[in-house]
Amino acid sequence: MSDRPRSQDPFIKLARFTDQTVIVTGAGSGIGRATALRIAQEGGRVVAVDIAAERLSDLVAEAAGGDLITVAADITDAAEIARVVSAAGDRIDALANVAGVMDDMTPVGEVSDAVWERVFAVNVDAPMMLMRAVIPRMVEQGRGSVVNVASEASLRGSAAGVAYTASKHAVIGLTVSSAYMYGPSGIRVNAVAPGPVRTNIQTTWGSELGRQRVRASYPIIPLGVDADVLATPITFLLSDEGANINGVVLPSDGGWSAA
Repeated sequence: MSDRPRSQDPFIKLARFTDQTVIVTGAGSGIGRATALRIAQEGGRVVAVDIAAERLSDLVAEAAGGDLITVAADITDAAEIARVVSAAGDRIDALANVAGVMDDMTPVGEVSDAVWERVFAVNVDAPMMLMRAVIPRMVEQGRGSVVNVASEASLRGSAAGVAYTASKHAVIGLTVSSAYMYGPSGIRVNAVAPGPVRTNIQTTWGSELGRQRVRASYPIIPLGVDADVLATPITFLLSDEGANINGVVLPSDGGWSAA
């Protein structure tokens, strides 16, 4: 990444989120952090959510005066979801469900209950609970936008273990069902499916079969990109620029999905 200050980035000249409140999960690092910063730079009021309070403190320092409300919360807990929504106040214009965890690359014959339950709690249950909490408010407003971060693993079976792959397929179902149900109410729900991204998520191998099979796909995987690259399609879909886009799964994967 360039060490040029973000505020001087020539590609950020918009004010797409002025007077809007946007909830961003996973805002302490990676794609969530880049998304929160981008929205703040474009005039938005960001409710930045992460399980790690120290990461949120770093985010505030980097935002340099941006309008950020930080909430350290475990979004797998319904009571914590209520805190997040309360922090947003009376109006919620958009939600970016970015927070996620990887599995240990185990196939279905080897996956543990602990891995399955943890991955689904963070990757599926938490986005569902947040959407369940904010969409009724958006319906009252007559408008709103949700972007869920899926994965290349939502489009193929060779990118991860069964828990992560199944969870990201479920994110697509959550997205397209909600888009269909709430489109007439003025709410758009879309997903971005990243390929390799340089984040703090580490790959672990809990299965030799998983290692062999996933590594077999490596020759067609594009190089990883910085998280800032993913903030661009996410903020586009969140913003009014994406006004005619609903129920779309947008790969941002360097062409991996075309292989």
